[in-house]
Amino acid sequence: MKPASLSLRLGLTVSILGALLVVFLAILAYFALTHELNALSRDSLEKKMAQVEHSLSLYVDANEVSGKPHILLDQVMGHDNLTLTIYDRGNLRSPLLKSGTGLTDPRIELKAVRATTDQLTYTDSADAEGAKFLTASKLIRLKDGSNVPVLLSMDNAHDQALLSAYLRSTLMALPLLLVFIGLTAWGAVQRGLAPLREFRKVAARVTTQDLDHRLSVVNMPQELSELAQGINVMLDRLDSGVQQLSQFSDDLAHELRTPINNLMGKAQVTLSRERSVEDYKDVLVSCTEELERVARIVSDMLFLAQASQPMAHASFEPIALEDEAFRVTDLFSLSAQEKQIHLKVVGSARVSGDRLMIQRAISNLLSNALRHCPPGKTVSLFIEQSPTQVALRVSNPGAGIEAQHLPHLFDRFYRVDSSRTRSQGSTGLGLAIVRSIMSLHSGTAQVQSRPGAMTVFSLVFPVFAERH
Repeated sequence: MKPASLSLRLGLTVSILGALLVVFLAILAYFALTHELNALSRDSLEKKMAQVEHSLSLYVDANEVSGKPHILLDQVMGHDNLTLTIYDRGNLRSPLLKSGTGLTDPRIELKAVRATTDQLTYTDSADAEGAKFLTASKLIRLKDGSNVPVLLSMDNAHDQALLSAYLRSTLMALPLLLVFIGLTAWGAVQRGLAPLREFRKVAARVTTQDLDHRLSVVNMPQELSELAQGINVMLDRLDSGVQQLSQFSDDLAHELRTPINNLMGKAQVTLSRERSVEDYKDVLVSCTEELERVARIVSDMLFLAQASQPMAHASFEPIALEDEAFRVTDLFSLSAQEKQIHLKVVGSARVSGDRLMIQRAISNLLSNALRHCPPGKTVSLFIEQSPTQVALRVSNPGAGIEAQHLPHLFDRFYRVDSSRTRSQGSTGLGLAIVRSIMSLHSGTAQVQSRPGAMTVFSLVFPVFAERH
């Protein structure tokens, strides 16, 4: 079974909630109207009972009530829904006075009379035909000190008719109102989900060849606007990653094409005619050098792939930077002596990281420094620690680097002097490896240089908090 659409789910949910709310309000209004009508009836009976009590206070005894009833009859005259009944407590067989044709059931009257006190009380009752009455009863004192029970009943037929009319109109209007709520909810949901259709359109247009599409956040709800911004940022990262991958693939193909073409060219030339054993040996030696260069490129690429793995930092441990710096300088000491270059390590600090990777980063920087340092000069490794970071700086007094090259030095296969670095066996990946290693260690690789001045490459680590 196909799942219901989000708009249908939301529309039904809003419609059901709206319907429940309307029904609840209709029921609440019914009970509120009933309560208000009852309150009005009680207030009307209370006022009329006060008038009757005042009139009865003018009578001497019960006989005068039955003999001169006109004053009391004037109190209820013109009120078709009121019934006034007065009994003698000593003789309940027949009332002293009865005006009106509302409440006619003697059993209900006698029950109310027996429950009458000197406090005004109210009783809800209904006759055999189902007509409902509200009866107010009270003992009222005459001049001779005797008390007579007084019943004042109000026929609630008008109130019941009003409530019935309300129920009928509500039941007639409720289906139309529910349909209106459903249609309104559907339209509101469709309008509210309209930005999601834009999400779908953009997602359908995005491909690996076309990552330029972005979501517009203009007039978009805040929740969806934040989502759209997140998707745009994701698309920016994907676009950047795809471009870098494409550029890297082009650069890698270019780097491998040169030694492969050299190998093919030398082999084809060598096989074009008969040659001596020495010639073949020279060609094999030259091919071996090219193959070694290809092997170094592949090795560096594998190292970059390893450094990019999220779990590559699993073997981190406390490391003394000065110890690793001395180990690396020992490895390059012979090469430095051949070029009459002095190596110096100054300072100490501890960081957390992978020992071999840190050695590789220092080795790549020191190799570049020796390659560009003039004979007789000194390449220095300074280790500095501040409250926020630890830095290992490799400086050499070479020719310096022009400013336009500095932002690209850590890019893969980027060379300031392509012909020179290739002749010296560089793969163009050394500084890119350094940047990947430092990124893995939550640090940065930096460079400061200008033509004719000192060139300084820095490995900047976060401060290492040792556990005690």
